[in-house]
Amino acid sequence: MSLLQVRGVSKIYGTLTALSSADMVVDDHEFHGLIGPNGSGKSTLLKCLAGAEIPTAGTIHLAGKDITMLTPQERSRAGLSLKFQITAILPEIAVYDNMLIALQAHQSIWGLLRSSSRDSLHAEVIHYLDRFRLRERQYDLAGELSHGQQQWLEIAMALALKPRLLLLDEPTAGMSPQERRATGELLQPIKAQCSLLIVEHDLDFIKDICDSLTVLDQGQIIASGRTQDVQNDARVKEVYLAHV
Repeated sequence: MSLLQVRGVSKIYGTLTALSSADMVVDDHEFHGLIGPNGSGKSTLLKCLAGAEIPTAGTIHLAGKDITMLTPQERSRAGLSLKFQITAILPEIAVYDNMLIALQAHQSIWGLLRSSSRDSLHAEVIHYLDRFRLRERQYDLAGELSHGQQQWLEIAMALALKPRLLLLDEPTAGMSPQERRATGELLQPIKAQCSLLIVEHDLDFIKDICDSLTVLDQGQIIASGRTQDVQNDARVKEVYLAHV
């Protein structure tokens, strides 16, 4: 069943067409990879999905709801969560408190004013820290985590919003090979919770975990479909693999 539907999305900046008539579908509980050479339009499409940019033309639907013109906050309430490449954790507070703050986004203002949410959310905080191998670091400052662990913390925080669709922008950038493998292992169980749309340059990583791929080049989608089919597409091999 389709969760995200992108139809004819274009983004034009003056005389530059960064994205041209993009069509893409992401199904429920699917891992979908968005790949392409530098400057292909991946970031532009991701920003249009997240609400950081409004498309010049086209529509974006999430779970049947038109979110094309919605603000990022409205998209979050509709079921979309985003983790950009640069981490947005709070480095000067504890790992535990970063996770708590993310979970408190669902709390009412009265619950926060009564300071009752910390105790009520403790078990959920520990659940996420366990899930992303961070429980032993819960009292450490988030800024003391390794780069990979900071990425894991932010993914956990994005999942705390309980999205229908999680957007990940190059989640393994700057990671060691061991951290990349561990990230793949940590992401796999998410499929039971929500869909993932992943922008990534590590082809081995994305081919191993994604059910389907969309390939962009020069602002246009040149292939989209099941991972194996896209990998074998002659135009993808010629246009994409030769330049990445």
